[in-house]
This record gives sequence, C-alpha cells and structure tokens, in this order.
Amino acid sequence: MSSIVLDFERPILELERKINELKSLASDGSIDLEEEIKTLETRLEKLKKEVFGSLTPWQRVQIARHPKRPYTTDYISMTMMDFVEIHGDRMFSDDKAMIGGFAKIDGEKVLVLGHQKGRDTKENLMRNFGSAHPEGYRKAIRMMELADKFDIPIIAFIDTPGAYPGIGAEERGQANSIAYNLREMMLLKVPIIVIVIGEGGSGGALGIGIGDRVYVMENAYYSVISPEGCAAILWKDRLKAPQAAEELKLTAKDLLNLGLIDEEIQEPLGGAHRDPEKAAQAIKKIIKKALKELKAIPKEELLKLRYEKFRKIGSASP
Repeated sequence: MSSIVLDFERPILELERKINELKSLASDGSIDLEEEIKTLETRLEKLKKEVFGSLTPWQRVQIARHPKRPYTTDYISMTMMDFVEIHGDRMFSDDKAMIGGFAKIDGEKVLVLGHQKGRDTKENLMRNFGSAHPEGYRKAIRMMELADKFDIPIIAFIDTPGAYPGIGAEERGQANSIAYNLREMMLLKVPIIVIVIGEGGSGGALGIGIGDRVYVMENAYYSVISPEGCAAILWKDRLKAPQAAEELKLTAKDLLNLGLIDEEIQEPLGGAHRDPEKAAQAIKKIIKKALKELKAIPKEELLKLRYEKFRKIGSASP
C-alpha cells in the first residue's frame, strides 16, 4: 500500500498500524494475540467499507489524483503484451505527455494510447504533468489513423488535468488539434474504447475521448473543468473546490445517471492504487467484453451508432 495518505484515510491507517504492531509482537510465538488481531481486522474491514462506501465527489477527485495511482503505462504492462511505442507527430516533436503504440491483449492486436503522468518531479516535468501539447494530439490521431488503415481496434486511456494552456501550445494550434481529433475520431471505421482512469479534464480529455464505448473508473472523474477552476470562476475562491466537485456531477455514478458514459468500472476497495493488479484485471475484462460486442457490428452501423451516441448528449433527460 502507498505511504501517501489522504485525510479521510487516516483512521484506516492508524488501525492498520495497530494490527501490524500486534502481529509483530506475536510473531515469535511468545504472546497469543490472535483474538485481538481478528477483532481489529474485522473492525478494519467495517471501517474501510464505511469510509470508501460514502466518499464525496471531492474525495474521489483526490483519489483520482493520487500519485501512486496506476497510469497508462502501468495498465498497458499489466493487461497487454508486445507493446511497441510510436513516437512523434511528424510536424514538431514527440510529446511525452501522450504515449501510444501497438500491443496485443490475449493475442488480439490493438492500438493503445493515453495520457501519461510522471512518478517524480523530473518525470513530471518531462511529461508535463500529463497535459499534452498540440503535437501530442497530432501524434494520437496519427496513430489512430494508422490503426484504422490496418483495421485494428483502438483503446484510449484518459488521465489529464487538461490540455496544456501555455502560449507555445496556443501558437501551435492547441484548439485546432483537439477539434481535428474530435472530427476525425468520429470517422474512424474501427472500434474505439475510451477509459477514464484518473483525471478527465476538459478538452484535454476530449481530444482522445470519442469512443463507441466510454467508461469511467469508480474513483476517476470526467469534467468540463477542474473543481478548483470552477470554484475560482464561480465563487472567486479555490477553497470552494469541494462544493464545485459536488455541483459539477463529475463522478462515474453521476455521469452514468446523466447518460454520458456507458459503464462504471469498479475499483478495489480504497482505490486502484491499493491493488493495481486487481484494477488492471477489471479494465482488461471490460475491454475484452467491449471488443467482442463492437467487432460484431458492421462498420457502417458502427459509425452511425457512434454519431448518434454523441449527438444525443445533452438533448434530453436520460
């Protein structure tokens, strides 16, 4: 388990420490603490269910941003084989905030791409904290068009606070690159599966977010703006971010109720960072299910359904 603890996790951590201390004392066999340990373990499981079963939207945002949460490369390594990365947009540079390439999932060829954050300051600077530049989105569509040419399904992992808003990115056409992707992804004739694995921020997420199936993990979020950004605009106070998170309806359950996504992917109790392998298996299971369903649909019908899926968003109550 991660050594980084969120505020609402502290009671759980304290109980886990007590259990570990008792186990350490009883390890040499001189003291029988089995009953005490069992009692505390039962209390721990109950506490975990109480805490993680009633998380607020803001608390889920905090879990989505947890620095130990699995990223795109982690899920690729845990669910796929023979990954070959593709670099560059053939126009400006290779954006490290957007990665992708061809891989196999149980022998089936796929193109997998997604935002990538860093694990430390050095890597975060290299990957721009997961905020892609225009060249990142151009690289993404270049890969997707290649997959379309060879009839290979596409899997996109979303995990970004938003597209990079700097002057250089704007000068190189940030808005245009995202808009171009939205249009071109709608026309790709291969199945597209989109999964929000952490943060799903604004146009930065949408730039690779057009899919025949769109999933959001239990403790991820998908929103037009970050809670802090929303709070700063509406109340001129970033400290109101928890209230903004509530109002934005950005959790998987909210999005499902609004008809904006297809399904919520359940995570291990406490978040994907507590059991990455279990989280990865849940993702792999849903990918394989979606691939089976989508590959059975004729290409022209697939395009029609994709178009209708996005056209009806916001047109009426679910």
